[in-house]
Amino acid sequence: MTNPESASKNLKSSRRVALVIQYLGTHFHGWQRQVGQRTVQEEIEKVLLSIEHRSVTLHGAGRTDAGVHAAAQVAHFETTGSIPPEKWAKVLNTQLPKDILVLASAEVNSRWHARFSASWRRYRYTIYTDSQPNLFVRPLAWHYYYAPLDATQMQAALDPLIGKHDLTAFHRSNSGRAHSWVEVQEAKCARASVCSSTDRQGSFIHIEIQANGFLYGMVRLLVGLLVQVGKGERSPEEFTQLWVNQRREEVKYSAPAKGLCLLRVGYPEFPFPPEVWFDNQPKFMFWQPTFQF
Repeated sequence: MTNPESASKNLKSSRRVALVIQYLGTHFHGWQRQVGQRTVQEEIEKVLLSIEHRSVTLHGAGRTDAGVHAAAQVAHFETTGSIPPEKWAKVLNTQLPKDILVLASAEVNSRWHARFSASWRRYRYTIYTDSQPNLFVRPLAWHYYYAPLDATQMQAALDPLIGKHDLTAFHRSNSGRAHSWVEVQEAKCARASVCSSTDRQGSFIHIEIQANGFLYGMVRLLVGLLVQVGKGERSPEEFTQLWVNQRREEVKYSAPAKGLCLLRVGYPEFPFPPEVWFDNQPKFMFWQPTFQF
């Protein structure tokens, strides 16, 4: 039988630590721990085990799919050790693999939860449209050069998404979620300008979606359909009618995982300053000289 006094002592000594985490998803089978697969959650939990000498569960703000990146994923765990909460980032980084980086750590109260306390998540999808391949761009963007993409039309297709909707059309099967209702707070699509004195259009299209939560596979299915609008195969109105009428069978293509990044997560109360978590994925932009070398 557990000694109540001992249990109370252990409870008091336990602290909840929040982490802001970056990872390159290329060589991960997603965030969530899976038997026989390399995942972000398991890699961090292995380090926590080696430090705490006990099994520690890491709770994430969201589950990214295989190959998806994160600029500022948020997670928390319980510790009974003596390491100060603000030092955990440095301690973890000494043992984590090179494709994971903990940006910051801080103590939070016992009611704060990385997933359930979050008000919103924001994803960015990057499309590279130049016909010339680029090795440095390849791991972080979808190289789509088969047809020109009209970012203005793509934005027009996104505008009606703002609000609370049933987005069954963008919900992959095999999800445990009971419904497909999502409150989309912001949806943007823009082509990056060339860094020069001219007004030329750049080679990158950035799509950003912010919502209270995301369905399994939602952003990649949405981007796959949005590209059809960009190249003129569908009108923005057709795009809207498809999801309004929940025609999931017509959403046949999912954009590649490598172009997707969990950009940031928002909370009513967050112990980290904006420079730690707000916008930590650099946007690609090529510089176009206006003179000849």
